[in-house]
Amino acid sequence: MSGRDVSAADYAVAVTPSDSTVFAEPRGIYVGVSGDVAMVFPGKAGAVTFKSLVQGSEHALCPVQIYATGTTATDML
Repeated sequence: MSGRDVSAADYAVAVTPSDSTVFAEPRGIYVGVSGDVAMVFPGKAGAVTFKSLVQGSEHALCPVQIYATGTTATDML
């Protein structure tokens, strides 16, 4: 384990996929409309694409970036 705090979030923000924006404290992802999500995890180089993430569900993934390139899911928090 990396020692990162992944406890329940106490707020949410809209996620706009970007190939350059880095998140300070990711705690998870909510996907409103299903699709693929290209993301980067802390300390890892390059994006990993999760295919067909289910809409209306929270995913226990904590990426530091969600790329616009390769992401088709929308309405993310």
